[in-house]
Amino acid sequence: MCLGGTVVRHLLIVLALCVGAIGLSGCSLPRGAAIASEILSSQDDDAASYSVVSVGKANVAALAKWPHSHTGIHHGWLENHRGPASPVIRSGDRVNLMIWDSQENSLLTSETQKVVDMPGLTVSPSGTIFVPYLDEVVVRGMTPSDARRQIQSALEPIVPSAQVQLSHEAGKQNSVDLVSGVPKPGAYPLLDRNSTILSLIAQGGGISKDLRNPKVRLIRNGKTYETRAEALFSHADRNTVLRGGDTVIVREDDRYFTALGATGTEQLVYFDKDRITVVEALSMIGGLAEGRANLKGVLVLREYPSAALRTDGSGPDRAQVAFTFDLTSAEGLFAARKFQVAPLDTVLATESPVTAARTVLGLIGTTLGVARSVN
Repeated sequence: MCLGGTVVRHLLIVLALCVGAIGLSGCSLPRGAAIASEILSSQDDDAASYSVVSVGKANVAALAKWPHSHTGIHHGWLENHRGPASPVIRSGDRVNLMIWDSQENSLLTSETQKVVDMPGLTVSPSGTIFVPYLDEVVVRGMTPSDARRQIQSALEPIVPSAQVQLSHEAGKQNSVDLVSGVPKPGAYPLLDRNSTILSLIAQGGGISKDLRNPKVRLIRNGKTYETRAEALFSHADRNTVLRGGDTVIVREDDRYFTALGATGTEQLVYFDKDRITVVEALSMIGGLAEGRANLKGVLVLREYPSAALRTDGSGPDRAQVAFTFDLTSAEGLFAARKFQVAPLDTVLATESPVTAARTVLGLIGTTLGVARSVN
């Protein structure tokens, strides 16, 4: 009985110290996530390396206009502007000419050969091809039929009976590169000014089946655009018309955010569509841990490049920003439905301070049970 009483007294002393620690510092008992006050404790310090932004109805629209925190990829995609069916000749294309002349003593043909074949005439950087007796003829920017008529018209004073046949082969400026993600990558000529990105992918054999959440990336004039393949297949207005020099890349969507804390899972979570809101992100990770998560302390941690920093409120004033959400209010929930998670963000559900108290109370119950067993 004496030994049991001593054990009980020692256990109660330990519990008393832990309870005191809860009151002083939130207790340092083992737990699955940080408490919001621990993370944000130095937010008012001028020397802090991060800033804290509480997201609500009043500022969620303005925050959406802040500079991007990641690479300069435009995920909105390009509008689909249909073009004429005929191609246009550009520098670097090849033009094949055949000129027929049945006249005797023709300047172009012989008595036995009434046709002149001039294959593979490369359109020069200045947009011309060389035609005998006409010198340099400008054909760039014309359709093949317009170029044929112009050459035949220019020959009439010299060879009145001449008939011109012209065919056209696309060069680099009239072709697009399909780089990856299909069985048959390569350079494909544009058959006309109405060639679309889906027709290009079809020529390449379709998207490889082993790609997870495939994305279609279009590089044009130094800018990069991306969209999910599923969205491209589902919406006709996304089947954009290609231009010469475009580069198309099909690849897995490698964008992800990190889920940490009192959530249904702690892992890297890959994007399954172009844009994901905070509410959608929480749904993807199994929601918040019941009984553990602090609904007033859901954070989105983000890092911005130095070029995105602003001093006028139109962007972050520090490179590291902690966006906070209160999911216990309607305003906070609607803000979380509009705020978009960016690639490389961390979605962190902080732990409720009540959890530590529950842990101590559980220890007290366990300790008393052990004490009774000793007695």
